[in-house]
Amino acid sequence: MSPEPVLASCSVVAYANAPEQIERLLRAVAGSWPRLLVYLVENSPSDSLRSLAPRFEALYWHQPDNPGFGRAHNRAMRAAMEAGSRYHFVLNPDIHFAPDTFPRLLGYMESHPDVAVLAPRICFPDGRLQPLCKLLPAPVGLAVRRFLPWLHRRAGSQRDYEMHASGYDRIMDVPVLSGCFMLIRTDALARAGLFDERFFLYFEDVDLSRRLARVGRTVFYPHVTVVHEYGRGSYHDWRLLCHHTVSAVRYFNKWGWWFDDERERINAAALGALPSAKDGAEVGSASRNPPIP
Repeated sequence: MSPEPVLASCSVVAYANAPEQIERLLRAVAGSWPRLLVYLVENSPSDSLRSLAPRFEALYWHQPDNPGFGRAHNRAMRAAMEAGSRYHFVLNPDIHFAPDTFPRLLGYMESHPDVAVLAPRICFPDGRLQPLCKLLPAPVGLAVRRFLPWLHRRAGSQRDYEMHASGYDRIMDVPVLSGCFMLIRTDALARAGLFDERFFLYFEDVDLSRRLARVGRTVFYPHVTVVHEYGRGSYHDWRLLCHHTVSAVRYFNKWGWWFDDERERINAAALGALPSAKDGAEVGSASRNPPIP
């Protein structure tokens, strides 16, 4: 008798995270979906999270050399795909969510087979929206946004790049979804490829979103909300800023600096598809699933 197929899996990559934070996340995961394959990868010098793995039936890997965010998730995704998982959650350690989050997102994926990757609405712990739906970046705009934010705001481009004009209240196709919480169809991963391991940290989600969009839809789903304790580390730590800068250079070396016709086409299509309020498009109020206190 063949084993029952595995519907979903998830991976968490930790680096110097408090065990209490990881335990909270694993507890939420354990209460979210039966027979979920859980992979916990600790990219830290110490193995302080090892004792959590048996408690939550998670497969644990300790990688003290810290090979990077994407490489660690790839190890888990390869194992999940070999186990027959059809959907895979990529989760940051600082995420928390309600018990119905996984079922609702998986239900949407099951009924929309053209979707390659899905992301929920993401908020700060105090309920403020995190505008993490983005257009594909261009070098000048990205540099101005990072180092001259006053000029960026004055030019009005922030509302376009972070897709504020959408209101974040409607289902929409988005060029870039945040790697802090992704639900990915594994057969789309098989066709598009996993995270590009040349990105140690940052831009791996931009690159993966772009490749997944070639094999399916990349969709923002606002009817589910998760909380992300977003620290914007590269704004406060020069080492993370260095990683961010190196990854940006690698991204533009890969996809093009000044001439990127695909970027222009994808961004124009995403902005052009945003319906106006009078269109009567499918809208989901954020109050349907408020942020978790």
